[in-house]
Amino acid sequence: MRIAVLDDDHSQTDLVCQVLKSAGHTCHPFQSGKEMLNQLRRESFDLLIIDWQVPDLSGPEVLQWAREKLNPNLPVLFMTSRSSEDDIVAGLAAGADDYMIKPIRRGELTARVQALLRRAYPNQTSAEQIQFGQYVFEPRTGKLTANGQAIDVTQKEFDLALLFFRNLGRPLSRAYILEAVWSRDVDIPSRTMDTHVSRVRSKLQLRPENGFRLAPVYSYGYRLEQITE
Repeated sequence: MRIAVLDDDHSQTDLVCQVLKSAGHTCHPFQSGKEMLNQLRRESFDLLIIDWQVPDLSGPEVLQWAREKLNPNLPVLFMTSRSSEDDIVAGLAAGADDYMIKPIRRGELTARVQALLRRAYPNQTSAEQIQFGQYVFEPRTGKLTANGQAIDVTQKEFDLALLFFRNLGRPLSRAYILEAVWSRDVDIPSRTMDTHVSRVRSKLQLRPENGFRLAPVYSYGYRLEQITE
């Protein structure tokens, strides 16, 4: 999962990102609220972690913008050095889903993040099988079937197809796809991604007559849509 972390304290973002990366997530640290907002306008994240006291734009201001402009189900965890009940209630009332009081404890951070992600993305647990209509994905084996028939895909094609289905209806930027599927090889040619997308569309027959459309989003990336009659 891609997680954005806002805190003006470098040591704090380093700690949080270290914990998140060890739990298998991708972490993007930000030291200012304005910097984070600029990135949120361009990129998709699966969870936000926001420090309540940031010099340029406060945590509540960033959260208010996110709640107005982004997916309302986007989970937000706020961090605060204040432990009074009033401050915590104010943070939750502003739209945060959970909170942590500094100093951050590694085990607690991992547990709270995992709980928020499970709640927000129930279909993305590490189940033996993940099903979307006629398509059944088996993440541990890389096996993919449609209507009970096996589809011959490479591991990258499997990862790419699962990424699209997990984000059904949501436009994914090229940067997001690149990081999610080719995380350790960010220098791949642009054409490589387009070729893989084309293969996924063809092998899974993601066409309107089959109920799905995998289409480019101009100057941004791709989106898999479900076609309703």
